[in-house]
Amino acid sequence: MKLKPLTITILTFCVAAFSGMKAASATSFSVIADGLYNAGGLSFGPDGSLYVTEAGIGGSGACVPPASGQGDSLCYGTTGAVTKIDNGKTERILTGLPSLALPDGTGAAGPRDIKFDAQGKPYVLIGYGANPTFRDRNLGETDLGKIITADFNTNSWTTIADLANYELAKNPDGGDVGSNPLGFVIDGNKLIAVDAGANDLLSFNADGSNLQAITTFPKDILANPVFPPSGTPSNEPAQVPSQGEEVRSRSQFATQAVPSNVAKGPDGAYYVSQFTGFPFPEGGAKIYRVGADGLATVFADGFTQLTDLEFDTDGNLYALQYANQSAWKGDFDGSVIKIATDGTRTTLLSGNGLESPSALTIGADGAVYVTNRGDRPGLGQVIRIENTKSIPEPDSTLGVLAIAALGVGWLHKKRTPLVIRNYEL
Repeated sequence: MKLKPLTITILTFCVAAFSGMKAASATSFSVIADGLYNAGGLSFGPDGSLYVTEAGIGGSGACVPPASGQGDSLCYGTTGAVTKIDNGKTERILTGLPSLALPDGTGAAGPRDIKFDAQGKPYVLIGYGANPTFRDRNLGETDLGKIITADFNTNSWTTIADLANYELAKNPDGGDVGSNPLGFVIDGNKLIAVDAGANDLLSFNADGSNLQAITTFPKDILANPVFPPSGTPSNEPAQVPSQGEEVRSRSQFATQAVPSNVAKGPDGAYYVSQFTGFPFPEGGAKIYRVGADGLATVFADGFTQLTDLEFDTDGNLYALQYANQSAWKGDFDGSVIKIATDGTRTTLLSGNGLESPSALTIGADGAVYVTNRGDRPGLGQVIRIENTKSIPEPDSTLGVLAIAALGVGWLHKKRTPLVIRNYEL
């Protein structure tokens, strides 16, 4: 990996479905790390350093079928990692973590998120992205679909909770069995995680005990959905319907919710971002609020493919869009959208170098840090977005039709050819 001192300054505008919105002031971002392999979640540690997960590129081990039942199998390796960014240097400080990916290294499941508790203990979430029935049967004992705690000094870890197995045993939403945990938050002595494959929000103690579903997220019924053109080639399982979903011209279509991440709000509720399932309707993603009663209500909508969200110290909510259009269209420009406490929305950054972002966090300096190009092995970045407080809010409180979000692999119109054997992880 190498650092890029390049700082890019761009002029971004509020993306709105209504007229009369102010243009944003100049927003700058700098690339503070690059060369990452399917970069996922990021978090500041107790030492002030920034830590980011890399899902890796799978490997030449045993394979499992993709969740959709279509496309190439996902094959196992130990190319996952956690990387530390500190004072202009990047270093992989936890290596050999499980990874599952398509033959070209895309579509990777592996280390997806990292958080530190009040004592500075690191927890890492490992994704999976397939039917958990095949995990142990095909791959043997791995930590895919689990939460672990890590010891960076000894390059070792301990399994805390098996989220994929919970889906296999309980299947809380009663739908197809599938597990792909993507994000979590630490709330006191509890961990709260979303499973995008299982469509649920989970709670468990820091020692892994009392694992249970807080709530599930129902399918969305799309009116007059837009599908990819007939015969559109795709080797990416996430770009095709799941087994049993027949795609044809119809006025209504049921699509999976696909929750992608969770944050705790200043009101004590959990806020959950939605990626949405195939065909990834533009403007169809929501932010859910889950209160103490476990009921999920819509807090905000009109987004497209959200991958992450986080509150700042002033109570503003930042949402991250993976793409501003349905990903099968091949345009992966994403957006960072600020939702103020009064509900107004401002797009801080859209496109102009922000492409298929997977996660964000807010630093003590007030800057927004984003994992960029999170679905491109070897091309992933961490960027720092500055001047966020100087950007004016829109005149309208009706909000914006903003769009995007999830760090899974996609087909890119300008994907760099990949040769896995040349990678050195």
